[in-house]
Amino acid sequence: MVKSKNDRFMKVFHIVAACAFLTGIADTAQAYTGQELEGQAKISMVDARKIALKAHPGKITDEELEVEGGGSGLRYSFDVQNKHSKKVYEVGVDAKTGKVLENAPEGKNPD
Repeated sequence: MVKSKNDRFMKVFHIVAACAFLTGIADTAQAYTGQELEGQAKISMVDARKIALKAHPGKITDEELEVEGGGSGLRYSFDVQNKHSKKVYEVGVDAKTGKVLENAPEGKNPD
């Protein structure tokens, strides 16, 4: 069966669009502040997100991996917007143990 030029064009278009979409997802999923520290973490960003959202359900609006006092000294920090009140909470997850180190309303001077 011979396909028309339009059929071939549409097939190529869909493949390119799918690749562009998946590349965008990969970039979004991997880009966060402190990514250069992830080699020191025992807990992955994906697992840390799950821990944070279990501690405080909502939508993550900001995330980072940082060196900070308390726990092992390396923590994931998430800003989680509460679903009901729209208030933002900071949830800190130890990057080596997975323990929740902080779960409190964001202060007046956010990080």
